[in-house]
Amino acid sequence: MSSFFSQFFKFGSQNMAIDLGTANTLVYVQDRGIVLNEPSVVAIETLNGIKKVKAVGDDAKLMMGKTPDSIEAIRPLRDGVIADIEIAEEMIKHFIRKVHGKKSLFRYPEIVICVPSGSTSVERRAIRDAASNAGASQVFLILEPMAAAIGADMPVTEPVGSMVVDIGGGTTEVAVLSLRGLAYTTSVRTGGDKMDEAIVSYVRRHHNLLIGDSTAERIKKDYGIATVPEDGIGEIITIKGRDLVNGVPKEITINQAHVAEALSEPIGAIVEGVRIALENTAPELAADIVDQGIVLTGGGALISGLDDHLREETGLPVSIAEDPLSCVALGTGRAMEDPMYRGVLMTA
Repeated sequence: MSSFFSQFFKFGSQNMAIDLGTANTLVYVQDRGIVLNEPSVVAIETLNGIKKVKAVGDDAKLMMGKTPDSIEAIRPLRDGVIADIEIAEEMIKHFIRKVHGKKSLFRYPEIVICVPSGSTSVERRAIRDAASNAGASQVFLILEPMAAAIGADMPVTEPVGSMVVDIGGGTTEVAVLSLRGLAYTTSVRTGGDKMDEAIVSYVRRHHNLLIGDSTAERIKKDYGIATVPEDGIGEIITIKGRDLVNGVPKEITINQAHVAEALSEPIGAIVEGVRIALENTAPELAADIVDQGIVLTGGGALISGLDDHLREETGLPVSIAEDPLSCVALGTGRAMEDPMYRGVLMTA
């Protein structure tokens, strides 16, 4: 009889895995796969001094940089960790509700969330508290590089060294994995956001034009390139923004070589992180990495030419995971479902 009841209560709720990213949050539901992928943005409206959530996710992302005084669009995560815990909680609640539909009578079961390997125990506790306040009965944490490696189908459980570079919005995680654990890990706080900032400051310095983060992100996604194009120019890009000299909006053109120049610093930081990780790897694992190569995951892996650039810098084979954007979420979900990976989950 009791088994019937536990089955009945299990029925209304599935376990969830959440990839809480600086830029995007993905939710993976057991046996259903990834069901939600939205930007980690919350729009808060202040009416008569009372704050309330106006929009979350895609709708809030459209408001970034275009809000009136009463509304502000906030990104609750900075550098891969929670910067604003109350808003992060609201966001997690909203996403859980969105996935579950109206079935909010059941207390949600286990939730697995990934955390950057470089995060402190305080930051991890913040993530765990946010999830349990959002309704989780049990919260497990998994290290981001581990999840990325599982999602990219790397031989994580075997005694073979493999290296994963997960370039996210806020952090770049470089890790050497073997036997279901991290043999070496380093977390560089350079990611997609730093690339956007680099483009903004480049255009401002060289063309006296102020552009917003969303514009910079669009340029990075459409035209971002790791090394200067072969003809030294690449595609021509038109940018609209505010002229700093005259203070009026205007349009300028730059080319891909300029974008490559702007991105050289953040990309250099990522390469440096990879190099430090390789220097600190045990010789046997290093020997395996020469065979296995480096796998790139995360949104930053989509920048064209980044794999070739890393290949030139390190001399190792570099490959890009199948679906870099959802690797971490897939891996987190797999770690939750598959008892083989159960050992990689942590209770904070």
